[in-house]
Amino acid sequence: MQVTEADIARIPRRNVRVPVDEFAQMWMAAEQNDEHSWYRAGVAMTCRWMATATVRPDSGRWYPAFAPVTHKSGRAYEELIEAEYLAAEKLDMQRPRPWWLSKRPGWIEAVCATLRWAWCRSGPPPLSLPERETH
Repeated sequence: MQVTEADIARIPRRNVRVPVDEFAQMWMAAEQNDEHSWYRAGVAMTCRWMATATVRPDSGRWYPAFAPVTHKSGRAYEELIEAEYLAAEKLDMQRPRPWWLSKRPGWIEAVCATLRWAWCRSGPPPLSLPERETH
């Protein structure tokens, strides 16, 4: 998905607890096409949902982003983000892991890392971003 200026402008400020420009950079980095990375896909899915984005696939109908773990289709807001964070952490700790999760290496770790960083303000960004120039 190509993240546009309009997508960034529509990010609900209450949905992210890091600076919106940093969140937008993370989202754009995650959307860079790497079809072999479940980790990057987990970051992208989580950012889309937190940003209340409309997903625009290359083919097919557009649809609102859904929550990555619970698959709730409603727009993200504070209470839902907190519930999604808890559901993600619970899924990450589940042993044995569900069979479908073992086929997505790094995905749940990425979802958790993104929610910890953007929602809880805990831990490093889920992906490395280029250093920003300071003048």
